[in-house]
Amino acid sequence: MLTLGLSDESVSIAESKASKSPESLATFTLRKQIIEHPKFTLAIREIARLHERSKVAGVTEGLLFVAQTGSGKSTVLKYYEAKFPRTHSKSGTRIPVLRVDTPESPTVKTLAEAILFALGDLAATKGTAAAKTNRIIHFFKECGVELLLIDEFQHFYDGRRSTESRRVSDWLKNLINQVQAPVILAGLPRSIAVVNANPQLRRRFGTPHYMQPFGFDTDDERLEFRAVLNSIQSRLPIPCISLSENNMARCFYYASHGILDYVVKIIDDAVSRSSMDVEGMLTQQSFETAFKRAVWLDAPEHLNPFSKDATLRLLNGVLEPFDIFDDVTQYTQADGYRKAGRSVTAGKMASI
Repeated sequence: MLTLGLSDESVSIAESKASKSPESLATFTLRKQIIEHPKFTLAIREIARLHERSKVAGVTEGLLFVAQTGSGKSTVLKYYEAKFPRTHSKSGTRIPVLRVDTPESPTVKTLAEAILFALGDLAATKGTAAAKTNRIIHFFKECGVELLLIDEFQHFYDGRRSTESRRVSDWLKNLINQVQAPVILAGLPRSIAVVNANPQLRRRFGTPHYMQPFGFDTDDERLEFRAVLNSIQSRLPIPCISLSENNMARCFYYASHGILDYVVKIIDDAVSRSSMDVEGMLTQQSFETAFKRAVWLDAPEHLNPFSKDATLRLLNGVLEPFDIFDDVTQYTQADGYRKAGRSVTAGKMASI
C-alpha cells in the first residue's frame, strides 16, 4: 500500500484554516457533534414514523432498534429526544418523548424506578412494584408522553437470569399495553434474543431495524463511508491529508470495522496530540500512531491499517479489537441481515 500524500482538496482546506493553539487542539473532540449520514437519517425516520402514526391514527406500535456498540444507536435516541424537549408550565410538566436507560441486570423494581427517575419522580424508589407501575401509568397520562425510548435493552439478555428476565419482559409488555404509547427498544443485536424469547413482545416488535456498520465492499458502500469522512474532515481545526481519498478511506474502514465511534476515537486522538507533530498537520503517520493509542496498543505493524506495509483485513481474530463483534445473524437468519465477510459469528444463541 502506498503512503498517501496531500490531495489538492486537502491543500486548499489546509490553506484556509487558521492556526490553533495547543490548548484548543488538546480539547477538540468530534463526540459532541452530530455526524448525519443515511443510516442515521433512516433510523430517525423509522422512529418518527411510529411517533406520527400514533399521534395521527392512534396506532401504537413497537420498534426493536439494534446496532453494534459505537455505531451511534444512543446518539440517534438522544437526537430524537432533543427534538421534543420537555416543557414546564403552571398546568404541569409535558414530556412528549421519554428516554430511559435500562439498568444492568434489570428487575421489575429497578426498571420501574429508572422510568420514574426519567419522568422526574422524586419518590422513584418508594413503594411496591405495583405502586410504581401505577405511578408510571399516571405520569404518562399527566405528562402527555407520546413516545417511550428504552436504551441498552441488551441488559435483559446480559443478566442471564431466565426467570427474572421473563418476569421483567412480561411486566414491560403489560406496561406497554397500559400506557398506550409507541415504544422503541434499542440495544445491541443480542436484544433480539430477548424479544424472541417472549412471544408477545415478538408479536409487538416484529422485524428488528438493524443500523449496520459502514461497509466497503460495494461502490455505494464506499461512497457512503467516504462521504462521512469528508464531512468529518470539514470539521477539523487543523490541516489534514484527505480522509475521503479511496486508499485512506479503506484504511479507516479496516481500522474501525465500519463503526463510527472508532473513526472518532482515532481522529480525536490524532487532533488532540497534533501540536506535537513537526509537520503542523495530520498525516498518515499521525493516524498510524493514533490507531495504536486509541484502538489497539499492541498492534503488529503489518496489522496497523495505516502502516505503509499493512496487510488490510478485518481485525476480528482472537484478541484483536473486533473479536467480540455481536453478529446479528446468530439471532435471525433473515437475508436482510447477512453481510458476507462483515463479521464473525460468535456462536449459537444462548437461551434466556
